[in-house]
Amino acid sequence: MMEAANENRRYMPSHMNRDEFSDVFGGVYEHSPWIAEAVYADGLTGTQDTVAGLHDSLRTVVDEADEDKKRALLRAHPDLAGRLAVTGELTAESTSEQANAQLDKCTPEELIEFQSLNDRYNEAFGFPYILAVRGRNRQEILEDFRSRVDNNAEAEFAQALKQVHRIALLRIESLFQEN
Repeated sequence: MMEAANENRRYMPSHMNRDEFSDVFGGVYEHSPWIAEAVYADGLTGTQDTVAGLHDSLRTVVDEADEDKKRALLRAHPDLAGRLAVTGELTAESTSEQANAQLDKCTPEELIEFQSLNDRYNEAFGFPYILAVRGRNRQEILEDFRSRVDNNAEAEFAQALKQVHRIALLRIESLFQEN
């Protein structure tokens, strides 16, 4: 049986040229088009015409990348409720995701706490705190943030990559569900 997220989709990656594929899927991983470019270069088949198949191909490129590339991917993400959000400089996807979690409606106290946690987290790990925020509210996000800021570096690196993959999956699902 076909996944619901694949029904009536508008994109069929295996039928796209390089430019189309890059334009549509190059931003699935934040500011990291090299991932989609690598999938395209490996050759697209009908396997990538499903949410799961495309996500698996993109995820494999990330998982097989060296640590420097993975760190660059993590660093490409914005701080949650951070300076870029306040000044309106986020990607459209990040703006929508953060707004849906009501991070654009933080109280002054919440904003101060987010900024303080962002600073501590970046100092500790060298990349921003990353969480797939879809379906979460500000309080849940702050609770998760507080629980992760004191993790060890190895655990947090793994958790951040897990969250990046989750964000990518949600973005692919959204693209496939567009009318």
